[in-house]
Amino acid sequence: MTDEPKLSFDAFVRHWAAERPDHIVLEQGDEAINFSDFEERSRKIIAMLASHGVGKGDRIAWLGKNSRHYFELFYSAARVGVVMVPIGWRLAAPEIAYILGDTAAKLLFLGEGFEEMAEKACGQMDSPPEVLTTPAGLSEIDASPAAEFAAAGPDDAVLQLYTSGTTGNPKGAVLTNRNLFSLRVPSKEEGQPWSFFDEGEAILVCMPCAHIGGTGLGIMAMGAGIRAIVQEEFTPDGVLDAFEQGITRLFIVPAALQMVVQHPRAKTTDMSAVKYVMYGAAPIPLDLLREAVRTIPEAGFMQCYGMTETTGTIAALPPEDHSLEGNQRMKSAGKAVPGAELKVIGEDGEELPRGEVGELICKSPSNMAGYWNLPDATQSSLKDGWMHTGDAAYMDEDGYVFIQDRIKDMIISGGENVYPAQVESAIYGHPAIAEVAVIGVPDETWGEAVKACIVAKPGEEVDEASIIEWTRERLAGFKVPKSIDVIDVMPRNASGKILRKDLRAPYWEGRERQVN
Repeated sequence: MTDEPKLSFDAFVRHWAAERPDHIVLEQGDEAINFSDFEERSRKIIAMLASHGVGKGDRIAWLGKNSRHYFELFYSAARVGVVMVPIGWRLAAPEIAYILGDTAAKLLFLGEGFEEMAEKACGQMDSPPEVLTTPAGLSEIDASPAAEFAAAGPDDAVLQLYTSGTTGNPKGAVLTNRNLFSLRVPSKEEGQPWSFFDEGEAILVCMPCAHIGGTGLGIMAMGAGIRAIVQEEFTPDGVLDAFEQGITRLFIVPAALQMVVQHPRAKTTDMSAVKYVMYGAAPIPLDLLREAVRTIPEAGFMQCYGMTETTGTIAALPPEDHSLEGNQRMKSAGKAVPGAELKVIGEDGEELPRGEVGELICKSPSNMAGYWNLPDATQSSLKDGWMHTGDAAYMDEDGYVFIQDRIKDMIISGGENVYPAQVESAIYGHPAIAEVAVIGVPDETWGEAVKACIVAKPGEEVDEASIIEWTRERLAGFKVPKSIDVIDVMPRNASGKILRKDLRAPYWEGRERQVN
């Protein structure tokens, strides 16, 4: 095999089918497939896609929970440059319909149990995609020939992940083969221990596949030629089961990690195989770290900072910077990973001195190709190759990044991104409401919880349960306000803009940072 770095799914699938034909590539429940069988099956999937008129540059979508079937479709489609669009299974029908319409997906594949939701979403569209349920899709694959094909290259798009939009609609971040695999090379060249994988390792995929934290773990497993153990969704019992199956790595948000280590089974589960626990979306509370290290003593803990638009991790806090006594660095998001460059800039776009707060930006081969069909949004976010994260941060003398606030007002609740503007749009039509502003407030379990601050129309009474239910009909559950504040007047600046920071201030008083 050539020593040239592999930068495409096709290159990895061919490589591992030759090098490790009998090794498991994907496992879910009692079902598993090895690299050799998958190489042939992926050719059948490519033939099946072609029979539906799907080829390079076209979009296909997945609506469902995590599934081995999803990853087989994604890996195979990526070999020929068909772009996979996983849709969050907790989204409401109008949100799903928007994404399907925006992508112009030719095929929508369904996980089991999502037929009714798909029918509801497609019923709202003028030109809905062709829908394939899991049984129908699987039988079509089995009946297809193992086709020859022209492989996609490193710079061809293969994945489109939707991020919540500040103006109400989500944006599709387009990611190429190169975006997905490029940072593996400098990481290995620098000899970082977590960049090397033994043959017998296994990664757990339990975070949602519509997020980079879910699909990204499948990508990591393919690049490393190791087993991906796929679970439909996160449950504490599922993670404990995976420990017993011998997983060596996982990615998890701190709220989920807490549920695992505090589960009664944690005391009796063998976790000795675990090498690395990667966590993200929030710094880890010191008490939780102590509990986790006592529970999983063999593991190195790594905080991973990144975003969909950077294909995941661009800064990491390595195991050696974690201590049970706590230290200043544990309040940081770590420092730039090999191959990525980070800096903090002021409003004039110039780099700020160390210690000063500004916007964190990133230059990396993992930066997305752009937002789908949104040239202006792409240009404002990706300037001269630098991705503008929207996070307010400072950097210390050693290059460690300390996130202070979110410039774009985003709320992160349990690892899910929630943008106030989208929630406000959903609430605004309620007949009792004159004005609404949505903020994030501290929550000990989820990091932040969504709160709506409301000014009632004259003579109207605001019923909290009614507003919550109204929103639930229009948005995914994680975006629905957990609480409502009724206020007399919205705080505004001289130009009339609502001052969310003034609404947030009482709830964050006495806290070191304005994110949790």
